[in-house]
Order: sequence, then structure tokens, then C-alpha cells
Amino acid sequence: MSQAIQDSDAPAPLTGADLDPRLDPPADPYSVALEDIDMSQRDLYRTQRHLPYFERLRKEDPIHYSENEEVGGFWSVTRYQDIIAIDTDHKRFSSEPSIFVGDIDPEFAPKTFIAMDQPKHDVHRKIVTPAVAPAKLSDLEGLIRERVCKVLDSLPVGETFNWVEKVSIEITTQMLATLFDFPFEDRHKLTHWSDITTAGPGGGDTGMTEDEIRAELIVCATTFAGMLEERAAQPPKFDFISLMAHNDEMNNMDFFELMGTLLLLIVGGNDTTRNSMSGGVLALNRHPEEYDKLRADPSLIPNMVSEIIRWQTPLGYMRRTALEDVEMGGKTIKKGDKVLMWYVSGNRDPEAIDRPDEFLIDRPKARQHLSFGFGIHRCMGNRMAEMQIRILWEEILNRFSKVEVVGEPSHTRSNFVMGLTDLPVRVHLK
Repeated sequence: MSQAIQDSDAPAPLTGADLDPRLDPPADPYSVALEDIDMSQRDLYRTQRHLPYFERLRKEDPIHYSENEEVGGFWSVTRYQDIIAIDTDHKRFSSEPSIFVGDIDPEFAPKTFIAMDQPKHDVHRKIVTPAVAPAKLSDLEGLIRERVCKVLDSLPVGETFNWVEKVSIEITTQMLATLFDFPFEDRHKLTHWSDITTAGPGGGDTGMTEDEIRAELIVCATTFAGMLEERAAQPPKFDFISLMAHNDEMNNMDFFELMGTLLLLIVGGNDTTRNSMSGGVLALNRHPEEYDKLRADPSLIPNMVSEIIRWQTPLGYMRRTALEDVEMGGKTIKKGDKVLMWYVSGNRDPEAIDRPDEFLIDRPKARQHLSFGFGIHRCMGNRMAEMQIRILWEEILNRFSKVEVVGEPSHTRSNFVMGLTDLPVRVHLK
């Protein structure tokens, strides 16, 4: 995206005192003083105005400090190579106590292994990894395809509907229920619990208060605690709950560790896949030449899946906390400072990715994106996400000439989840 160039006729930059958080953020990042750019502002993402701001930061201040009343002070790291350097430096940057920019309440702090350092991280992660191991994925492919076909065949041809609700959420929720061996008729509880987990301060788009969210998360953990007891009395299987129930390390987990592990698995199995399934439809509609290319050569689907995940970047950032003073980019990150690795910016860094603002389904080395993270915290379910999106597009091409976007999409009001809440489409049969 080309940036506006500030000249003598441009308006004077706004200061922090001039910015009204109730208003939409300015579309032009150069209308805001550099020191007042705050990438935690959720409406930047709701209005899809964040990319020009990141472009300015990558060029002028790639290690950028911000501070506000809601989340306190934090560093924004916006370049690809700097992000990898931090993401793989587990000696100087800790994943504890949280992956979110906001401070956690010590009285209500679900503990996820993505927010743990070694050696505890590996102990917890290894408990559930077999559920998404390559052999298990091979066993699940037929079931995934069957369910994708059923969802697509149920769509109202010629009518406008919300793709997010009828396809993206439905498919990912069905697979979450399978991975947990969760009661299928109650599967939409999983989506609900995922949405409130990542809602952020004020409840985000959920319409719930923070007290209501906490109460609901306790319901979630209590539900799964009962399921764990049931699975412990049954022969071992390869769903997440059975793997946890039959692992001795579970005996060392407290209630908040159990809650955190479950919520991480729910969010991890939901957001990447769901938002990429929606983002891919939008990207292909906005780049019709790429849609033509796809129809002409369906063998491009696997590569396109990686490009969709880069383009969408389903989770915008991950946080680290500095364990010591660190010099980076001419700045000193102090011990204890919060550091946000903005994957959504690194995936648009022209110094690392050729023509990053173009959506190219045949992009060389398309899988070299940041969306899954690096180091010990690289997304353990990345192959599962890729497989679901691949199967979806294989089956779309088998039955539809086009999934046509027929209205403006709505995006989540979140600085963490890069998602869509509404994508009006019509499907056209071949």
C-alpha cells in the first residue's frame, strides 16, 4: 500500500490530546504525530486502517514505544527479521505472564502453555500434540472432507448469506468438536468460549461484561473438568480430553492451568482456520485475476492456502516480556517491558517478502510467513489449519464457479484477532 507523503499543505499532526478514542482513527497515518501512534487501538483494525500505520512504523520507527491508560506502556516491533529475532530468543524474552498486551488479573489468570517458558512449556504442549500429529491428520482427512461437503451442499444458491456464520464458523466448530470429542449438538459453545477468550478489555464484540466473561469461562473449565473425569475412566483415545485425562502430568495442573490449556486449544483450533476461511474468499474477490488463476489451475490450492494465511494473519501479534535490558534498533528495551511482535506487520515487510502488498496465490516460498510464529511456540496445529482450508477450496472449486462477495465485510474490533464477523456472499453453481 503506498503511503501518503506529508507536505506543506498537509494538516498539522494531531497530538495525543486531540485524538478522540470514540471516533474512527484517521485513515492517513501521517496526520498523527509519530510518537502518538498507538497500534493497540482496536478501531484501527475494525476500520482496516492499520496497514498504512504499520508501513510508517517499519520505515520510521520499527521499534516503537506507546503508552495508554488501558494497557500501559509497550513496544511495537514491526519488521520481519526483528520479530523472528525476539520470537526465537527465549533467553532474553519471556512468554510469561501473558501473550496479550493488557496486564492480567492475578486473581483470575488462566495459565496457557503458550504463555509458559521452558521447561514447563514443553511438558504441557507434549500432552496434547498427538491429537494433531501427521498420522492423526491423515486419519481425519476423510471426515473433514465429508463435513465440508455437507456444509457447502447446504448453502442457499442464489441467495445472500453470511459466509462467516454458515461456512467458516460451522466447519471449524465441527472440527473442534471432533478434536475434543465434544458433544456435537453443543459444539457452538466452543466458538462462544473462543470468542470471549480473545475479546479483550471491555468484552470486545461480545456484548458481555468482564464479570460475565469470567463466569462463562469458569463454566467452560468446569464442563471440561467433568469430561476429563469421564475420559479417565475410559480406554485412551486421541482426542484432546482423553490425552489429557491419561497423562500423569495432569495431576500437577491446578484449575487455572487446566482452564488455560483448554482455552488455548479452543482458540488455536478456531481463529486461524475460521478467519483464513473468510479472509481467503474476500482476498480472491478483491483480486479477481487471482481467482481466475485458481480456477485455471486448482493445483495452486496448497500454495494459495499459505498465501491466504499470510495475507489474513489471523492473530495480529504475540507479546513477550523482556528479562533483561536489550538494545534493538537504536532503542533500549528495559527489563520488564512488554514487547509486541506484530505478525500482521512483519507479513507486509518488503525487506523480507517480495511484493508483500499483493495477494499472489502462486507466490514463491509462500509458507515463509509469520502467522504461525517461530521457536518453541510455533503453532502446533498449523498443519491441521492448512488441511482444512485446502479441503474447503478443493470442494468449492468442485461445485461453485464463484463465491461472490456482494456487500461490505465487517471486521472484529480487536487488536489481537484479525477476523471478520460478516461477509455477505452469493454462491454460483458451475
